[in-house]
Order: sequence, then C-alpha cells, then structure tokens
Amino acid sequence: MWKKSAVRGVSLASAVCLAGALGISTPARANLIITPTFDTSIINDSNATTIEAGINAAIGRLESFVLNNVSVTITFQETSSGLGGSSTAYYTVPYTTYLSELGTKQTLSANDTTAIASLSPGPNNPVNGDPNIREQTALARTLGYANYSGSDGTISLNTSIMNLSRTGTQNPSYYDLQAVAGHEIDEVLGIGGPGSALQLTGAYSGQASPSGAVGVLDLYRYSAANTRSFTMDPSKTAYFSINGGVTPLVYFNQNGANGADFADWGNGGTGTGDTSGNSPAQLQDAYGGPGAQVNLGTNEITALDIIGYNVVPEPASCGLFLMMTATALITRRRRITIEA
Repeated sequence: MWKKSAVRGVSLASAVCLAGALGISTPARANLIITPTFDTSIINDSNATTIEAGINAAIGRLESFVLNNVSVTITFQETSSGLGGSSTAYYTVPYTTYLSELGTKQTLSANDTTAIASLSPGPNNPVNGDPNIREQTALARTLGYANYSGSDGTISLNTSIMNLSRTGTQNPSYYDLQAVAGHEIDEVLGIGGPGSALQLTGAYSGQASPSGAVGVLDLYRYSAANTRSFTMDPSKTAYFSINGGVTPLVYFNQNGANGADFADWGNGGTGTGDTSGNSPAQLQDAYGGPGAQVNLGTNEITALDIIGYNVVPEPASCGLFLMMTATALITRRRRITIEA
C-alpha cells in the first residue's frame, strides 16, 4: 500500500506549454517551496545520499506543478514497518471561511469554477451538515488562513524495501522510493489520506456517516450524480467528482484494512473494496504493486487544484494546447512530441 502565484492561469499555462515544447527558457516564476528536514535515521543510513536525492526528486516534481508562492516544511524519517506513511498538522476551519478562501485566495481555473459551483453556500458543509472542515496547515497557509510555523508533516519511509534510485538495477520485488515519497508529500499538502475525515473503526456494514468536521476532498466524494458518499462501508461506492457527481474522475479507496486511507484512490473495478490498485498505477493509489515508477498525474493535479492550490496543466494538457494552436506556428517540424 502506498501507505498559481497570483497570475492569469490561462496565459501562463499557454506560455509554459509552448515554451517547454520549443525548448525556450521561461522567466522565473514563484512556486511552492518544500523544505525537507532529514531525521538522523536517514542521515546515518549508509545510503543517505541516494535516499535524500530520491526524496528531493519527488519534491522537485511536485514543486514544478504548484505555482503558489508558499513554503512548506516536511520531516522525513525511516521506519521498519509498512511501506510509507504521513502525519500532518491541520486546522478546523469554518466551512464558510473555506468557501470564501476558495473564491478569493486562488487564481480560479476552469476546474475550480466547476468545483465551487458543486458546493452549497453554507453555513454547514454539504457532506454531513457539520459547520466545519479540516484543512491541512500547508493548505491553510497557501490560502492565507493562518501562518502555522511548525513542521507541516512527518513522512515515514521503509527504505529497506524500496529501490532508492530510478537508475541502475531495479529489484522487481521492491517499491519505488520516489513514488512512495511523492504519494506521502501529496498527503501533507492535503490530498490523499488527510483529504478525508473518514477513519478506520473496524465496523463497516451499515455504518452511518460519521459526524464532525469533514476533509477537503470529502466535499467531492460521490456515489452517483448529486448523491454524496461518506461511509466506511466497503460495499459502497465512492468516487472523486468535481461536477456534482456527474463525471467520476477516479474511485476512492473504500477498504480501510491495514490502515489504508479512504481518500486515496481505489480502482472501482471488481468491487469497491478491491485492493489491486489502478491499471496503469496512479500516484495516490491506496494499494500499489512493486516495481512501478509512478509520477504525479491528472487526478492528483486536479485534486490539488480544486482544494485550493494553483497548478499548471500536466503535459497532456500542453499537448492539447499545441494541437489547438498548431496552425498559428511557423515551424519546419511537422510534429512535436512531449514526454512526461
């Protein structure tokens, strides 16, 4: 188990896509800055240099997609159990405050506009009627709600069962360090596990929706159009949707066995409690197989976008932009290929 600085988003996205494809350097822009602190368990590891390089690669990949001029601090440590895990700090925020933040403290993308339109105006959250939600400190700082000064999260990695580098010989029975680290970094920012307030209790069947503040991703958890899903019952369906449940983007994990997170992705295939993961694998899959080198993808970027971060389009979106503007380009090359 895997265990927009304030600029005009469309024009910036277009410039980034075009410049990247043509090999043109772009002006410096503000970005998310994640500062890692390495625990002595990593510093004293004989493979410390390689481990830190892998973590920094995962950090750099995420920083390249998030445009907010905000600093996040994360502590990284080794563990001898499981695969990876994270603990995060969060605020309990009035739902109406969060709605105001979403509408005024971020550069609204098309997805943001769609997502906000799917939310009720308050005063209580539309999931279980509580007046509050849980907002991770990294997200709260990004939206200007609070200036928490401590570590935003601690990430534990069982490096003993990981391929520490993506180069050289790979052990097919081991997991990719960068993928696991990337998964957990997403969680410190507020998606994946911390995005839901659902907790493993050991009792599922027929369980009513829990009370209390919900997580930011719980606002986009559906079982059908206009029907929200907020239960730990593994026989129930839950999927991520930003347009009121009309379009499922990816299914949420609905199996809490062994501490799996309900806001991570499930595959939604053979059963809602399925533990085989998506195919192809996605970074926030609750269950993933060894050997896969997975990077940040469309669903993770969309989730980060609609909970309050400003993001650039992922490479696939750049490809679409180039197709739409190809006739306006004068170039000797008939085709441009963009690789992630």
